[in-house]
Amino acid sequence: MSDEQLMSWRPRLTVRLRLTLSYAGLLVIAGAVVSCIIWLVFRIVPNYPLNGANPRDRRVLPPSRGDILHLVVTLSGWALGFLAIAGLVGGWFLAGRMLKPLQEITAAARKAASGSLDHRIGLTGIRDEFTDLSDTFDEMLGRLQRSFEQYRRFAANASHELRTPHAVMKTMLEVAAADPDHQDVPELVKRLAETNQRGIDIVEALLSLTALNNRSVELDPLDLAAVVRSALPALSSEARAAEVELTCDLAESVVEGNEVLLHQVVVNLVQNGIRHGGGSVAITVAPGRLVVRNTGSVLHPARIRTFTEPFAKARYGAGHGLGLALVDRIVETHHGSLDLAPIPGGGLTVTVVLPTADLVG
Repeated sequence: MSDEQLMSWRPRLTVRLRLTLSYAGLLVIAGAVVSCIIWLVFRIVPNYPLNGANPRDRRVLPPSRGDILHLVVTLSGWALGFLAIAGLVGGWFLAGRMLKPLQEITAAARKAASGSLDHRIGLTGIRDEFTDLSDTFDEMLGRLQRSFEQYRRFAANASHELRTPHAVMKTMLEVAAADPDHQDVPELVKRLAETNQRGIDIVEALLSLTALNNRSVELDPLDLAAVVRSALPALSSEARAAEVELTCDLAESVVEGNEVLLHQVVVNLVQNGIRHGGGSVAITVAPGRLVVRNTGSVLHPARIRTFTEPFAKARYGAGHGLGLALVDRIVETHHGSLDLAPIPGGGLTVTVVLPTADLVG
């Protein structure tokens, strides 16, 4: 028989059995100590003849020291046997009761390992180590469930978004191949280029999200207003082409950040306002804060809460829905916060709060 087979045939000593043996062993040892003390006490009793209470009564002989020691040893043996049985029975019951919460946690872990993440333990009663472990395990299951649900939605939406440009290009090429003599080639090339660019944008955004999830970012003190100024030329050109008014109010704001990533945040937020907003976009930089406001239609708060989910805005027919998701991930990487709030008259206010810092030199 191999070593692995020998290991598999070894008896399984459960925690409950070990606790039971420990309880019983402790009782037996304590009883044995008490018995030894009693035996030692009687060992030092003087060995002289004992007389009865009435010296004239000769019918009952008083016990000798040897008789008393023999009785002590006999009763101690019976007591130790009783303690051993009581320790085993009581220890088995107590160990089972104490380990019941652990069994529930184990059952929940098995269900989670099989793919069921909607089960919760929810231990109640006195706060102890088991309830703390249960609450921590339930919180972990909740996070895992939300993560897997988000991953499934992301995978489904990504597959759909990546398939759409290719399906559109395939249709245009099939139509052109079926009737090549009646095609506007420049227009066809333009539409193919636009559709291909959309696919490229989606792939680049997905790669950016993946890169942020798999690397640490070095943060250095920098002026957030300077980052906005570096992005303004391209953003102003796009705003003029879309006939959108772009205004700025830039104050010095030194934050801990990565210049390339914060430049991406500024570009994504302003482009979001230009392409999906109304007739104006306002950029404000204050200490530790970047605010981008754009006019537009009235937005419901429940809808706004989904904008930072990947492909969320694509469900409303606006872009591929990765811009704000990328912004949210970049802000999280910078240990900041992102807040999206509707403007009562219509439009959206996006506020980015970043940790402040001091410029060196």
